[in-house]
Amino acid sequence: MRLSRPQAILFDLDGTLVDSLPDLAFALDSTLLELGLPAAGLDKVSNWVGNGIERLVKRGLTGDMQAEPDAALLAAALAHFRRIYAQQNGRRSVLFDGAREGLQDLHKRGIALGIVTNKATQFTGPLLAAMDIDRFFSVVVCGDTLDKCKPEPEPLWHALSCLDVPAAQSWMVGDSRHDMAAARAAGMTAVAVPYGYNHGEAIESAAPDLLVSSIRELAERVPDDRISG
Repeated sequence: MRLSRPQAILFDLDGTLVDSLPDLAFALDSTLLELGLPAAGLDKVSNWVGNGIERLVKRGLTGDMQAEPDAALLAAALAHFRRIYAQQNGRRSVLFDGAREGLQDLHKRGIALGIVTNKATQFTGPLLAAMDIDRFFSVVVCGDTLDKCKPEPEPLWHALSCLDVPAAQSWMVGDSRHDMAAARAAGMTAVAVPYGYNHGEAIESAAPDLLVSSIRELAERVPDDRISG
C-alpha cells in the first residue's frame, strides 16, 4: 500500500517495544504459589498478557481467558501481584531488537511519538525509565488513564489530542489484535510486529495495514517525502 509520512506514531509497550514477559511471569507465579496454586510458567503467561493486570491475574487464577474467580481470592491475588511486580518491574525485561535504534531514528526525524498501553500507570513510567526510552515519548496513555482501554479507540484519540495530530495522519504500532482493532476504530494506520504476545495467534490474522519485523524496520519504512510508493 502507499503510505503517507505520519505526523505521529503511537506504540503499544509490552510485546511491541519491551519484552516484559519474564517479569510478568515471575510476579504471577509468585502470586499463585503464595495462594497455594501451581505456577503457570512463561508459555501460559505469554498467551494471557495484553489486557491489563487484572485480567492477567484472573487468567492465572482460573486458567481461562474469560472466567471470573472468587472475588476475595482475586483481591488477595491482585494485592500480592502488584507488590511483587512493583519490585521486579524492569529487572528481567529487555527491549526487543531494533527498538531503541528505531525510536532514536524516528525521534531525530521530528515525528511525534507516544505510548498507548493497557499497563497501569504505576508500572508504565518505571518500565519506560528502566529501559531508558522515556525521553522519546511526548505522551503516555495507560490502561487506567481513561475509563476505557484498547481495543476501544478512546485511548488513541486521547493521545492524538495531546499531540494535536489527526488520526488520518498517524500510525498505531502493536503486537496484538487489540492494537489493530483499536487503530482501525480510531481511523489510524495499523502497523504490526510479529514477535509479541497475541494470545498465541499469528498477527497476520488481524490483517494489519503494514507488518514490520522490528521497530528499526518501521523507521526505515517511514518515508522522508510525502508519499511512499
